Amino acid sequence: MTQRLWPPLHPQLPPSSMGEQTLSQTHSSPSASPSSSAAATAVVAVSDPPSSSAAKIPFRPRKIRKISSEGDASNKPPPPPIKLPIRYLPRPLSADGEVAAALRHLRSADAHLARVIETHEPPAFHSPHPPFHSLARSILYQQLAFKAGASIYSRFISLCGGEDSVVPEVVLSLSSHQLRQIGVSARKASYLHDLSRKYHTGILSDASIVSMDDKSLFSMLTMVKGIGAWSVHMFMIFSLHRPDVLPVGDLGFRKGVQMLYNLEDVPRPSQMDGFCERWRPYRSVGAWYMWRLFESKGASPTVTSSNGAGTQTITSGGLGAGALQQAQLIDPIQMLPNLG
Repeated sequence: MTQRLWPPLHPQLPPSSMGEQTLSQTHSSPSASPSSSAAATAVVAVSDPPSSSAAKIPFRPRKIRKISSEGDASNKPPPPPIKLPIRYLPRPLSADGEVAAALRHLRSADAHLARVIETHEPPAFHSPHPPFHSLARSILYQQLAFKAGASIYSRFISLCGGEDSVVPEVVLSLSSHQLRQIGVSARKASYLHDLSRKYHTGILSDASIVSMDDKSLFSMLTMVKGIGAWSVHMFMIFSLHRPDVLPVGDLGFRKGVQMLYNLEDVPRPSQMDGFCERWRPYRSVGAWYMWRLFESKGASPTVTSSNGAGTQTITSGGLGAGALQQAQLIDPIQMLPNLG
């Protein structure tokens, strides 16, 4: 009886495995010995016949490359660390020797300003209050004459429980009705509460304010209701003692520049960068001398600014020069350094 071999030999079909390849080679080789052929036949004869699906043309399965994210990550070099720009804060004007360095620079950079420097005492920068207290005080003095502002501020201190108690939590606990009873308008009460809430929620803090660069600080503080560009510039100069602030919104400062360079018209805010470029990095000190120059010409320093609550015009009233060395405070009345 003829034994049936599986799979049938076909010279054109590729073997589907190494075992099939060996069997095909055994039967197709003319030099194979009878004993070896018989052994191969015997092995095949005892195997079970395959199913009908095996009669199909065999094929090699396509190799699928498995991508492992872990393997790729281990082979690739780690990405370089992100380098954030390092911003160095300049030394404050209250630091030892900083005003002297500013005066040396301004004398050499601007001969016109050098003559003004020689005729006035140098500025002294001191801040008796932390940033939150100074900002709250600035809000209280807005659009008020000096005596009226001082009276309201004194009652505000008493309501808080003393100067050391002017903190966000205490101010938040004061109702609008309590603030109105001491003369604070409803709008200013909302400004004080907005400032306190931004401190309470962590958007602002004394530590972050001190550590911010000028640009970031300007952006953050102008988010507070009632605090505009002019108030921020004054705060930066007279509370934080930043050396390179240009208060372009201050009319008294611009009139001082007009007098310094004998200009026909008061320069516009957009022109101030060009006039004061040579003062860098001590434009705050240059601005201080412009207030002194304007005052020395017999004019009462008048400040026009926008603080988010409208335009305010403030006249100092020509206080004596003896107050020049008093503490630099930060409110729309006492921003000007000659006010006590």
